Amino acid sequence: MTNPVVLLYEPIHSKAVELLEQHAEVRMATSLEQEALLQLVTDVEGIVIRANGKVTRRLMEAAPRLKVVARHGTGVEAIDRQAAAELGIAVVNTPEANVESVAEQCVAMMINLAKRIVLADKAIRGGDWSARYRLTGVELFGKTLGVIGIGRIGYRVAEICRMGFNMPILYYDVIPNSNAETRLGAARVELDELLARSDFISLHLPLVPATHGLIGSAALRKMKPGAYLINSSRGPVIDQNALIEALQQGWIAGAGLDVFDPEPLPADSPLLKLDNVVLTPHMAAHTDEALLRMALVVEDVIAILEGRPPKNSVSPD
Repeated sequence: MTNPVVLLYEPIHSKAVELLEQHAEVRMATSLEQEALLQLVTDVEGIVIRANGKVTRRLMEAAPRLKVVARHGTGVEAIDRQAAAELGIAVVNTPEANVESVAEQCVAMMINLAKRIVLADKAIRGGDWSARYRLTGVELFGKTLGVIGIGRIGYRVAEICRMGFNMPILYYDVIPNSNAETRLGAARVELDELLARSDFISLHLPLVPATHGLIGSAALRKMKPGAYLINSSRGPVIDQNALIEALQQGWIAGAGLDVFDPEPLPADSPLLKLDNVVLTPHMAAHTDEALLRMALVVEDVIAILEGRPPKNSVSPD
C-alpha cells in the first residue's frame, strides 16, 4: 500500500515536514501557476497552501483523490471553500498559531513609528548625530488605541497596549467582544467615532466585500493629524492610493504596513519614498515559533487522511 501524496505549495517548517513524511509522500510545487499545478494534483490527496497561490474549483476537480486542503495560517480567501464543500474536500487552518507573532509586530510598528526608530537608525548610520535634536517622538502611554476587527489578533494587540501602556481601547466590530469590554475596559463604538478619537489604529480584518477599501479617503480624513495607522491583515482593506495621499499631505502622522495591494509591493511604489511609513514584506507571522505552529496544520492533514476528525475545520456550513 503506497502512502498518500501531499502537495506543498511552498516550503514549511522542517519539523512539520518530518512529521508529514512519516505518513505521506511529500511533493513540492515547482510553480504556483494554475497550469503547472494542474499537472501535479492528479494523484494528490492533500494540499498545504501558504500565502501564495490559489486552490480553485478547477484544480480540485482535477484532483479526484483530494481529501483535504490545509491553510498554513489563518486566511482562506485563496481557497474555494464552497467548491471544496460540494466536492467533499475538507478545509483546515491554524487559527491561533500566529496570534502572538502578529500582535507583537503590530505593537513593534507602533513603537517604531512613535519613537522614529527607523529614521534615527538611518541618520546615525549616515553620520548624522544631530538627528537627535530633530527626531522628536511621542509616547504610547495613555494614548487611545482603536482596533478595527477585534478577533484573536486584534484582542491580543489591545491587551498588550492596555496592560503595557495603559492605553484606552476603542473597537469597531460587527460582533461585540464582552471579554475585551470586561477585561480591558474596551468600548465598542461606530467606525467614524473610532477614527476620530484614536491615536493609533490597528486593522485586523478579513478580506470580504464589506471590508475591501474600507479605509479610503473619507476614513483617512476623519483620523487625527497625529494618528498612526497599522495594517497587518490584508492589503486591500486600505485604498492604498488614498493612503499614499494621506501620508504625503499630512492627513495622518504615519503608517506601519505589513500587507499591500498588490503584493509584492512594486519597486516604483511611492510608499518606498516616504519617511513616515514603516514597511515589512508580509512577515508579521514569521517567527520560528509561529512558523512551526502554522506548519503543524499537517496534523489535521494526517488526521483526515487517516479518517479522523480535524481540530480546526473551516469548511462552510
